[in-house]
Amino acid sequence: MPGGDAREAAKTVTGSLEAFPHLPELPARGPGADMLGRTIGLLAELYAHVEPSGWRLSDRPGRDTRRARSWMGEDLDALEEFTQGFEGPLKVQAVGPWTLATGLELRGGEAVLSDAGACRDLAASLAEGLRGHLAEVRRRVPGAEVVLQLDEPSLTPVLSGRVRSASGYRTYNAVDRVVVEGALREVFAAAGGAPVIVHSCAPEVPFALLRRAGATGISFDFSLLTERDGESIGEAVEGGTALFAGVVPGTDTALSDPALSVMGVRTLWRRLGLSPGSLATSVAVTPSCGLAGASPAYARSALAHCARAARSLADNPE
Repeated sequence: MPGGDAREAAKTVTGSLEAFPHLPELPARGPGADMLGRTIGLLAELYAHVEPSGWRLSDRPGRDTRRARSWMGEDLDALEEFTQGFEGPLKVQAVGPWTLATGLELRGGEAVLSDAGACRDLAASLAEGLRGHLAEVRRRVPGAEVVLQLDEPSLTPVLSGRVRSASGYRTYNAVDRVVVEGALREVFAAAGGAPVIVHSCAPEVPFALLRRAGATGISFDFSLLTERDGESIGEAVEGGTALFAGVVPGTDTALSDPALSVMGVRTLWRRLGLSPGSLATSVAVTPSCGLAGASPAYARSALAHCARAARSLADNPE
């Protein structure tokens, strides 16, 4: 979400998305509130600080780690305030192990991705940190059915060996799919049986791998789908995987009629021969990616637009 006011963001999210609110992220506040820093603040027994090149592992928690934890506490306070008496699904999000491994540096400056052992340690630390975080959310919002979202926009480059080294002159080796799947499964287990959504607003989302790893839902930018993705989408729906279709632009633009926003979803359903009746239970309507680059007014409009588009999809699946 845009801006830096945790209470305003929580008020907007809980007011616009009454049936499925989430814990907002406010990266405009700076390092520690950014996507990576926020998750680094959750890690168990691993710490990092900010260098000019980005986040780098440290021996002990410093100012940057403390700032990340402080902002998370502020965000949880605001969420708790605006979810008094709430019962139902509540989403929290963190960076997944492989995007974290591409964005976090070892002490020498290379990405954690370059060291298989460091990747294993990072996944274990993330899993343990998420267990504590989810327990805290459940304590603060007792009626919540917590849903965990893991952001993995770097997952496809990790699998294809397209992540550039610190020098930029070479790329790291592709990580074996079995290894990628194993780390994801370990982190998914931290949810304690709660639903896990994996989000990527990058092209070539590996739907089949994510389903094998145990993802309950997959969130993606609908505009980036290709015909090759059609079969994977069909298999996901038939296998009971929820789809979070990013059809609403994440930055300021004129929004169309809500029914038109989901026209592409209806068209895809017909092309794949899927039952229109399954749209309401299989698809959630979301922004294409985060709303941090939008104006506050547009962010509020986009969330309300998603809710209206979802109702249109459910009421008129044909």
